[in-house]
Amino acid sequence: MKINCWEFHKCGRQPDGTEIGEFSVCPAAVSKEHNGKNGGINGGRYCWKIAGTPCDISTKNNKAEKILKCSACEFYKQVQDEQGSCIEM
Repeated sequence: MKINCWEFHKCGRQPDGTEIGEFSVCPAAVSKEHNGKNGGINGGRYCWKIAGTPCDISTKNNKAEKILKCSACEFYKQVQDEQGSCIEM
């Protein structure tokens, strides 16, 4: 089974997560539009393309900054390694 971003980062922001009382549910965890991409649940292995994810918020929606931050993310690197040339960008 392939791991999703909320499992990798242990952020607790999935629908039944421990942090949704303090924070909202992460859009990657509920984005049905991206379900199955890179083998993930909802947007769980496609988070770098989803608006409103924690890295999107921290870059103030600046796409160039988000791309740089995501490309340095260990989870993104893991998905890239696992998917190889089949990764959905």
